[in-house]
Amino acid sequence: QYSFDIPSPSDQNGTSDALDMASRPELTGAADVFYNEKEAKKYHTSSRMVGIQHEITRRAIELLCLPEPSGDEGPSVVLDVGCGSGLSGGVLGKMGHVWVGCDVSRDMLDVANGPPVGGNDDDDEMDDGSEDGSEDEGVDTSRGDLLHHDMGTGLPFAPASFDACISISAVQWLCYSNSSQQVPRRRLIRFFSSLYRVLRRGGRAVLQFYPETAEQAVLISECAASVGFAGGVVVDYPNSTKAKKHYLVLSFDRKRAPPRGLDGTETGLLAGGPSGGNTVRVEKGRAKKKKPFKKGKNGKTKDWIVQKKGMQRKKEGSNIRPDTKYTGRKRPTRF
Repeated sequence: QYSFDIPSPSDQNGTSDALDMASRPELTGAADVFYNEKEAKKYHTSSRMVGIQHEITRRAIELLCLPEPSGDEGPSVVLDVGCGSGLSGGVLGKMGHVWVGCDVSRDMLDVANGPPVGGNDDDDEMDDGSEDGSEDEGVDTSRGDLLHHDMGTGLPFAPASFDACISISAVQWLCYSNSSQQVPRRRLIRFFSSLYRVLRRGGRAVLQFYPETAEQAVLISECAASVGFAGGVVVDYPNSTKAKKHYLVLSFDRKRAPPRGLDGTETGLLAGGPSGGNTVRVEKGRAKKKKPFKKGKNGKTKDWIVQKKGMQRKKEGSNIRPDTKYTGRKRPTRF
């Protein structure tokens, strides 16, 4: 977990690689490698992390709009993708729902299967982005069925197995490639296609995630829309650099009004940065894309050059020269 803000591409030029590696575990490698036995226990016994995960999970369940477990329909069967050590599943169980979890880290699942552990306070270095310390709630003992599985290969469940799905701080891992066989877009589409299949019609999914850039948020919403989902990305506290949380809310009902953020902001299009609204609206099976700049009649325009350099920075890092007032300026015919 970490604190972050969504920068525009032009804001990332001066970002230190070392700072990115320290604040974003996705950059260190695969999730099952990062969350080894030591990190899994550290994550699970952190009172701060437990409080933050419980808070995010309760917000995700609120966005799911599940019926009361004590009602005529009984408890809902919920899939928890990237369940980790079972913190989010514990909240589901405590509310009376039946849950099934899957995660790519076997060490995390071993912790989830182990004895209940209370939190401790020796975890100041682990920051999820809350503006103040979360309360120590301990770890709920409610257990669900667990499966060791990589969500990027698709979900291995029978069609219409679940009433709903949640995922806390996991989907952004699919935006990174750890081998030549892993293509982020393909893995995202494979995941969303299988999620569309295992959900019962009328069900919903709420996936909380941390995009590194605005492009990642658009990529995730595009892939969800391409398989048939309706919905959008809700951002709570969009103007806060620490408390900001992104929730991808998916459903089968295109006529249903999209939910609002906690600040009451209405749905709008994400325009590539913090000032671009607080949601990405997914409609008619596709998300809106920005048209790339084209070369002008007299050669390469300044906008085209800036965009091209931005794309090269993503591939090659900081080796590309920064943009200045001289970028794209036409040189005289002779010096």
